[in-house]
Amino acid sequence: MIDLGGKLPIVLLATVAAGGAAYALIYPYLSGAARVEQRQKMVGMDRRRAVSEAAQETLRRGQVSESLKALDDRQKRINRPTLQMRIAQAGLQWSNEKFYIVSAIIAAVFGVGAFVGTQDPRVAGLAAFVGGLGAPRWLLGFLKKRRIAKFLTGLPDGVEIILRGLKAGLPLGDCMRVVANETQEPVKTEFRKIIEEQTVGIPLAEAVGKLYERMPVAEANFFAIVIAIQSKAGGSLSDALGNLAKVLRDRKKIKQKIASLSMEAKASASIIGALPIITIGVISMTSPDYMNQMFSTDIGRFMLAGSAAWMLCGVLVMKKMISFDY
Repeated sequence: MIDLGGKLPIVLLATVAAGGAAYALIYPYLSGAARVEQRQKMVGMDRRRAVSEAAQETLRRGQVSESLKALDDRQKRINRPTLQMRIAQAGLQWSNEKFYIVSAIIAAVFGVGAFVGTQDPRVAGLAAFVGGLGAPRWLLGFLKKRRIAKFLTGLPDGVEIILRGLKAGLPLGDCMRVVANETQEPVKTEFRKIIEEQTVGIPLAEAVGKLYERMPVAEANFFAIVIAIQSKAGGSLSDALGNLAKVLRDRKKIKQKIASLSMEAKASASIIGALPIITIGVISMTSPDYMNQMFSTDIGRFMLAGSAAWMLCGVLVMKKMISFDY
């Protein structure tokens, strides 16, 4: 027979040790401690995730705030352009010093011409003031308006060229080079500036965004927004440019329709504005003694000045009535 008396303590100790080990392993699951620890880990992960999302949201808000601030600053520059920006918008390659020199020359010509014609230094001074400050800035505004009209005429064709090039598999940069080489002025010059800015390391979205500063019209801003969104968010640029080309074509048709409908009003305003000047000229030729009283007497000059002021107000009112924002 086997003697268990000597081995019983060993068996008991082994049983107790196995039971203690099993209890140590199973107790956390029976008491819920493991679930608590797992829940604490999940809470910690949720907190870290929340902190990470909050940091990302703060960063995103900061980027949006910076973008909005940059857009606001750019809009302020466009609404209140500097002299150099106005010269660039007019398509001139002048410096500020050259503009001031030209203004001084125009002022001298106006002043000398008025003094020779009237022998009155007051009239000569007024003419020099108008020639030095008014005429050059009016010239810049006229050149800017004419250049913008040509740009709006050629921009839809330029966008169509880019769209067809993209559908044919050409890169966007090559499509813009085609526009810079093949289209009419001033679209050619403006896209050439974009290519040159890209060459020196300026990102495409930023280079196209400067187009709106040189050409402050909605169409240029639309094109800049499309390129900026595509460069940041991706997507099909050909589809976006296709929609943009359609919008530009429709806006061009609306402008032409408005111009045709307002042509009668413009002709009427031109006739009404020119009629007093024509009447004065005809009376001066047919009855010079009768009309001479208006120029040689103080009351006549006063009446002429008052009539000119009222005519100017009428012309400005008619111009405002036949001008449309679109």
